[in-house]
Parts: sequence; structure tokens; C-alpha cells
Amino acid sequence: MSIPGSALADAPDPRRNLRLMDEEQPFFLHDEYGLPLLRYTYYPAEQLLHTQWYGNLTADSVIFGAQTTLVLAQQLGYAYLLNDTSQTTGDWSEAMAWLEYEWLPQAQEYGLRACAYVYTQNMDNQLMALDFLTHLEAYLPIKPFPDLEAARAWLLQQR
Repeated sequence: MSIPGSALADAPDPRRNLRLMDEEQPFFLHDEYGLPLLRYTYYPAEQLLHTQWYGNLTADSVIFGAQTTLVLAQQLGYAYLLNDTSQTTGDWSEAMAWLEYEWLPQAQEYGLRACAYVYTQNMDNQLMALDFLTHLEAYLPIKPFPDLEAARAWLLQQR
């Protein structure tokens, strides 16, 4: 599915060919330039989906990647999301309302119970992410972290 009115509108949709992910085998989603946007790794024993974002994020690219997590949620039924934005920059603030009112209810319907958020070192992005997380914490356990290990440990405690 292309995102109407965006730079990604003409990009081929890799979600058409999504298959059930193999245990701990990463799946990559690429942007319209063929660069890695998002790496997904699923850990079935923990019901955990690890998403690693890359590059300069925009509202369109975040929505595109989040839509793919919904496809995976339908297939996998993961309960825990480890969302790592430590290697990103960019302003994706225009996607916040969509994430809160469209993505989150669907993700919860498919079984999402908690989310750990690893933030970037970019201060502007940290502030944007904290604002976003403040909105989501009313709906599910979600917490920001500066590093992956602490985020994963907290997330596994939510089980």
C-alpha cells in the first residue's frame, strides 16, 4: 500500500510480500530510495518485536513503517515492542496523531501490551519523542530509554 500524497506513494510496497518471519531472522523495510528504513526482528519465545529505525525520519516514513508493524502484529501477535530510534534524525511530529489514534488502537487489538522506546541522542528528537510517549502512556505501559539493554530488560519485566 502506498501512502497517498507522499514521497513514498510511488514506491513499491514490500508489505505485499511479507511472510511470517522466521525466528530471530531480521526483515528489512527500505525507503523510496532503497535505503534501510526499518529492521524488524521477532523473538517468538518472548513475544517481542524489535524495530530498529534508520536515517532521517519523516511523518510519511514513520507511518509507512508503523503500518508494516500492524501487518506483522496480525501475523505474529507480538505483545511487546522494542522500538529503537537511536540511529535516526528527522522531524516526524506530523505522524504523532496518526500513531496515537490509528496505529495504537489497532496494535493493541492485535495484542500489544507494552512498548520500550530507545531514543536518539539528538536533543530535538528526544523532546519530540518524550512528548509523544506522554500521550501514549495513558493507553499502555511505555517507557523511554537511552540504551537497548535497559529497554529490553524493562520490557521483559512487563510480561
